[in-house]
Formats: sequence, C-alpha cells, structure tokens
Amino acid sequence: MLPIEEPSPDFQAFKEVLMGKREPDRVHFAELLVDIEVISFVAEKLKMNLKFSPNIAQPAITSSQLTEEEGIHMKSIISYYYHMNYDCVYVRLPLAPIAYKTRSTDDTAVLSRGKREWTEEKEGIITSWEAFERFPWKRLELDVSGFFSFLGKNLPKGMKVTVGLALYEMVGEWYMGWEGMFRTLYRDPALVKAIIDRMGEITYRGYKEAVSHDCVGAIFHPDDLGYKKGLMVKPEVLREMVFPWFKKYASLAHEHGKMYWYHCCGNVSQVMEDLIEDVKIDAFHSFQDVIMPVWEFKKKYGDRIAVLGGVDVDKLARYDEDSLKKYVKEVLDKCMPDGRYALGSGNTVANYVPPQNYLTMLQEGLEWKP
Repeated sequence: MLPIEEPSPDFQAFKEVLMGKREPDRVHFAELLVDIEVISFVAEKLKMNLKFSPNIAQPAITSSQLTEEEGIHMKSIISYYYHMNYDCVYVRLPLAPIAYKTRSTDDTAVLSRGKREWTEEKEGIITSWEAFERFPWKRLELDVSGFFSFLGKNLPKGMKVTVGLALYEMVGEWYMGWEGMFRTLYRDPALVKAIIDRMGEITYRGYKEAVSHDCVGAIFHPDDLGYKKGLMVKPEVLREMVFPWFKKYASLAHEHGKMYWYHCCGNVSQVMEDLIEDVKIDAFHSFQDVIMPVWEFKKKYGDRIAVLGGVDVDKLARYDEDSLKKYVKEVLDKCMPDGRYALGSGNTVANYVPPQNYLTMLQEGLEWKP
C-alpha cells in the first residue's frame, strides 16, 4: 500500500526497460506533472508529513539559487515521488519570470486553487520585429547549475530527475498568442522562426547544463503540436522551424548518455515518423483514447520507442473506482508485455482528477501481475 516506507527506486533499471534492454520486474510509474493541489491533498491524507508552499507552482522554480522556502518545497516534492514509488521526478528548467498576457476565471476543480489562469490566445507580447528586438531575451536565462546541484544532493539513491521546457508551445502561448502566431506565419514567417530560434537556443543552453549533472536521467520535453483531429500547423512548418531544435535536444541528451522523452498532446500521426526516425525520441507521452488508445500506439510503435502513461484523463477523472480498476488493468495487460512501458496518466494528474482515482491507478500498478 502507498506510501511505501522504504522504496527502492532504480532509474537505471527503468531506463533499460524503456530502451528494451531488459524485461520489467515490476510496473514503473511515470508522470509529466501531478498538480500541487493533488500532491498536497494526497500527502496529507497519507500522513506523509511533508511541507509544500502554496506560493510555489513547482516545477516552475524561477530562480538560479533556491530560497529556503523553495528548498523545503523541493525536498518535499522529491520525498513525495520517492514514497509513491516513482523512479524519477520531473522538474521544469528554471526560467526567469516575464509578465505575459493572461485571462482568468473561477477554478471549479475538485481541489480548486481559487482562480485558473491561461494565456491570452489572440495576441501575445511580441507582435512585430520591433517588439522582438525590445524583448529582454538575456533576462530569461538563468545559471541553473546551483539548482541541479541542489537536486543531486537531495535525491535518494537510485532516483533521477527529468527536465523539460516547452518551445513551440511557449512561443504560441506566452510570446505571440496562438492566433497571433498563426497570422504571423502567413504574413511574416521569418519573425516566427526568429522567436523560435531565440527561445530554442536559450532552452538548448539550459538543457546542456542540465544533462551535465548526474542527477538528470532524461530530457522530458513538453510541446503540444495538435488537437484531436490533427496538427495546428502544416507538417512543413514543424520540419523547418521546430523539429531541428528537437533533434538538437535529443542529440544533446544522447551524447551525455541520457534519454530524450517527448510529451505532446493532440493527433500527431502525420509527424510521428519524423519524431521517431529524424528527431530520435526515446519515449512518447500523452494519449487520449479518442485519438489512439495507448495499447494501439504501443502495438504500432512500441518496437522502436517506449510508451509513457496512457490512462485516459477523462476516464481518470470520471470513472468510479471499480470501472477505473478494470480499465487500468486492461491498459497494463495490453502494454506491459515486452516492456518499454511505464504507467501513468494520459496527460497530467490535474486538480480536477479525484485524488482517490489517482491513488487507485497507482495501486493497480503495484498489484498488477502478468
């Protein structure tokens, strides 16, 4: 039962399972994110005696040196994932905060945070070459060496972190606004490429420092490219502007003996071969049953890449306990044979997912037998 008092994380064994080099001796867990509201609730319910800060939306640490409050928070995050039987914990690559255009509304989730914010879709903060030149690009970059040194000192033996920072999605959401970016792709594609290239280089330098640290096991790059029916833009745009950066990130990870995992929402079947054969991703994450159930994806691509998660978030949020147990067991029965699979949500464990359903998913993983 969770939490596990003395777990035995083994990221190296987990890596070998994902790479198809060994058969799994247990179900490994993997998540991009579990919302802090869920983590806090579960930790309190299970009497884990951890201390989280409501002012820190980990993994979005935005300073090169952690404050005392951030340090306590990060140690609690690590301890949570450790005792919940994960082999790794995701952290976002630290980036200096910038004021972006946002909207907000009441958060009606099960574990409400009061207000829910999202970025402005129509027009962002970079709308012209003049705005591009004025943007404080240098201010974004942080010396992340101290952050990863802290993580290395506080990770339990056998555990690693995965690190990520969006590129395409960040440009579309934070910098230009989706509608603004799509218009500019038609009117002045060179401006969109310039923004992607500037952010791509900043991300590359951050990843380069990150993978030099032994505590980092993989780059877990999150970048949503599509929606249920297809891509947001033509594949040619991604091949010209985005995938060259993904390829650099993957090569960087591989040069340092790390993996390159990729999280992407939407139907990206048009470019899956690009991601596997050109970018050379090691694992893919984010699945919706209405697009392609995770077991079908594994059947189609699992001989070349690993598969992470796949428990449909809609079902994770809505199913009763018995239905969810049956569904998770079906996922495991179909995905665990031959390895190259880790259990987790199809996207993230958002604060509208009932915490008991999240725990049920993990417990099914602990109890699963072939």
